[in-house]
Parts: sequence; C-alpha cells; structure tokens
Amino acid sequence: MIELKTHTEIDAIAAAGKIVASILLAVRDHAAPGITPRELDELAADLISDAGAKPTFLGYQPRRSAVPYPAVICASVNDAVVHAIPGPTPLENGDLLSIDLAVHLDGWCADSALSMVVGDDPDPADLVLIEATDRALAAGIAAATPGNTLGDVSAAIGKIGRGTPYGMMAHHGGHGIGREMHEAPQVPNEGRPGAGLRLRPGLVIAIEPMLIAGGRDDYICDPDGWTLRTADGSRAAHAEHTVAITPYGPRVLTAR
Repeated sequence: MIELKTHTEIDAIAAAGKIVASILLAVRDHAAPGITPRELDELAADLISDAGAKPTFLGYQPRRSAVPYPAVICASVNDAVVHAIPGPTPLENGDLLSIDLAVHLDGWCADSALSMVVGDDPDPADLVLIEATDRALAAGIAAATPGNTLGDVSAAIGKIGRGTPYGMMAHHGGHGIGREMHEAPQVPNEGRPGAGLRLRPGLVIAIEPMLIAGGRDDYICDPDGWTLRTADGSRAAHAEHTVAITPYGPRVLTAR
C-alpha cells in the first residue's frame, strides 16, 4: 500500500534527513588515505547517537538476506556498487568510495548516499562517472512533480544513464520511504514516460541511480551476503536523496 504523508510528517522526515546529510558530510570529510571504512562507520555511529537518532541499517535483514546487516553505513569501494560492509582495509589515495546512510528519528526514516574520490589525486574518469551519477539523480528529482508519473522519474534517470557509456545496475533502484526505509512504490532507474503511478503531493520516495564504468549492468554478490560488486571489476558510483512530492514541486529532504 502506498501511503501519502502529511505536511507535518514530511517535516519529520526532513528532520531525519538533516541528520543524514550532516553525517554524510562529516564522514566524507573524514575519509582519507589510511582511514578504514570501519573507522568511518564508528564515526557515523557516534554522530547518530549524538543526534538522538537510530541507525536504520544496523540489524536490517530483509527476507532475501541470510544475516542482518552489521554496520550503520554502507561503504562501497571501487568495484563495490552498493551495500558493502565497512571493513578494516585502509582506504588508498584514488579509491572511489560511495557512502550510504539511513537513520530513524522519532519513528521516521531518511536515506541518502554520495560518491567521492579519496585523497588528492583523483582519476578524471572517476570524477566524470560521479558527475554523471549526480546528474541522473538531479534529473530524477526534477521530474518528481505532481501530475507526472513514476515512469517520468525513471525515464529521466535512464535518459542520463543510457546517454553515457556506463552501465546501470540491474534490478536496483529507489523506493518509497517513511516509517520504514523500504516502502511502496519501487522507483526503477529506467522507465517509460507517462507510465505507472501518478505522482501526488505527500508521496515520499528515495531516488538512487547507480552507474557502472565498464558499461555492464550485471553484478555479483560477495560471500558476506551483502556487498554487490560489478561483474567485470570496473568502478561504480551511487547517489541518492529522499524526496517529497509537494504541490510546489520536489522537496529534497536530505539536501546537503
């Protein structure tokens, strides 16, 4: 069932989103060569606690997963696209790092992600990949207006993604969000303009494109049951915002 949120409820999600945004920026600023993803996770855990929020990912276990997720952020490095468990291997100069975070505050959830290059010597190809992913996200957000459809949002994302040499991660996309991190409807990263659910004020969705440098859409799952990697070892980028449909247009609830 798709549940429309009131203005007050959207403000409550925005309060959670403000925490998500500030923590993502803090984690991004702390990421550097020699720092481990596990240390970034510990930083995020402390900041979530200080903000009076709860980590949404920690202990999360959908039916398809054999084990609960054991961390508060996802920290996906280089060929890891999404859902990578923060580990003890230090980051290196030039690593492509995607950080994904969701928190609950007073019963409401917000979810967001960003990608970055670690250190002072980024590969220009990684910067172009990240920029294209951010453009796909921006296009999806711009299409999230009352009267448009989910197909319009998906088509806007896909137009950017398929207009590049990159792949788009198969079978993954955005989702509704509110009391739970994953609610109806699904928000695919490709679609047909005019198709699907008509967007109405009060709908809150997470929009999240994932682009793969090698041009393939397929992926593999690590033995940890969570980390999804590109099938050919190429690098990937991920971007995400929680967005409310309002009478005045899209409202980004996790704006940084």
